[in-house]
Amino acid sequence: MNWKPELDDLARREAFAREMGGVDKVKRQRDQGRLTVRERIDKLLDQKSFHEIGAISGIAEYDENGELKNLTPANCVFGRGKIDGRTVVVVGDDFTVRGGSADASISAKPLMAEEMAHDFRLPIIRMIEGSGGGGSVKTIETKGAANLPGGIGGTRWYWYTTSNMARVPVVGLGLGSVAGLGAARLAASHYSVMTKNSAMFVAGPPVVKRLGQDLTKQELGGAEIQTRAGGVDDAVETEEEAFERAKRFLSYLPSSVYELPPTLESNDDPEREDESLMKAVPRSRRQVYKMRPIINAVVDKGSFFEMASNFGRSMIVGLARLEGRAVLLLASDPFHYGGSWTAEACQKVVRWVDFAETFHLPVVYLMDCPGFMIGLDAEKAATIRHGVRAMAAVNQTTVPWCTIIVRNSFGVAGVVHQPADRFSIRYAWPSAYWGSLPLEGGIEAAYRADIDAAADPAAKLKEIEDRLNKLRSPFRSAEKFWVEEIIDPRKTRSLLCEFARLAEPLRTPGPATNMTIRP
Repeated sequence: MNWKPELDDLARREAFAREMGGVDKVKRQRDQGRLTVRERIDKLLDQKSFHEIGAISGIAEYDENGELKNLTPANCVFGRGKIDGRTVVVVGDDFTVRGGSADASISAKPLMAEEMAHDFRLPIIRMIEGSGGGGSVKTIETKGAANLPGGIGGTRWYWYTTSNMARVPVVGLGLGSVAGLGAARLAASHYSVMTKNSAMFVAGPPVVKRLGQDLTKQELGGAEIQTRAGGVDDAVETEEEAFERAKRFLSYLPSSVYELPPTLESNDDPEREDESLMKAVPRSRRQVYKMRPIINAVVDKGSFFEMASNFGRSMIVGLARLEGRAVLLLASDPFHYGGSWTAEACQKVVRWVDFAETFHLPVVYLMDCPGFMIGLDAEKAATIRHGVRAMAAVNQTTVPWCTIIVRNSFGVAGVVHQPADRFSIRYAWPSAYWGSLPLEGGIEAAYRADIDAAADPAAKLKEIEDRLNKLRSPFRSAEKFWVEEIIDPRKTRSLLCEFARLAEPLRTPGPATNMTIRP
């Protein structure tokens, strides 16, 4: 006597689970250019590393003798596996079973995935395609009552969805139509990616049509809309690209806040000097320049991983390495509003500075900020309120900071280039230019009487500009020790690598208890 009959029964049930929604539904998924949830997991994880949990859960059909006829699996697949040898939790919606709707879900499965990530301190990757909320309108009839959002027994999943962000890296992948709770799960992540043929929205086109807005999925929540709005960080052409970006993002991070980011071996000389930096910033302050080549010249070659490039575009944000050590890199982009902090840029700063604090990443800021964005649109967007929130986020950090003032630093936004209450490392390039207000425009206000009284107002204005420009030299500020050091731009990489070495022993693993963790 042995247990082979039971194991054969188990194998049969597992075979039903692998069929997902059936041959027709799987074909439809593939014909629409999308992978199945099981194909996605196989492509994301190291080969043969996936250990599934709850594979045979679902709705079974039995004959009159109590023998299994068929099993339709729950439309959530989850378990643990490895990425580059490191264990992660992965949970995915199966769109081939009732379109990823909660009608075909067993709520305990995605909940357990979140619990496993939380309690075992493992990164979690959510592959989202569907709604996954309280069910469809039909649920009222099938259940015999209307679901109360957040009702008895229904809040634990929601708690983990956001609380994991203070504990482990969370990645969201939008791989189809994502609505309702699915959209919330995608947004409640440290890093989110969607394919360009996907869409995300709180409610889909049929519901929105009742408001008089007749829109397609792409018009309502396509990649261009969501990445511009900051609802999703990045968009890619293929699902395979989404998996690669998820892997690379995680490579910079610890498995949880109780560890430190991994340091990798680097073959890039920390003393490398890049001659292009000597001409990177034009002498004319009216001329813009490209910041990304500067970034790539000072960090380890090929290590810059930019995120959320389509949102808050006057600020560049990404992960990078310095002599193999991971850092969060902030940089101004003078091609967008001259690098001014818009309301969106301030929101971007808040989010990613919080992120750096959560995962113990030192911050490097390549600064060219002429101040907060001004004008009617800026006032309507409450830019100053968002700016104050950004200031608070920066001042709440405990991770080491290093700031390179590349060009401008003006006004209140100019103040927010390092934490205000502790020592941070700061360097200025010879191209640096700072003050309470830029001279352009400010001179005419401050010296209005002198200019109006002059026989040649234009010549008088030029005379005052020349006089003040000599005084605004960064060397004058250095003489008074209002700025610590002015450096040769070519020395920037070596100084940043030294900063990363100095910062390494200062990082302490553990939860960032003084931070408000924001999606």
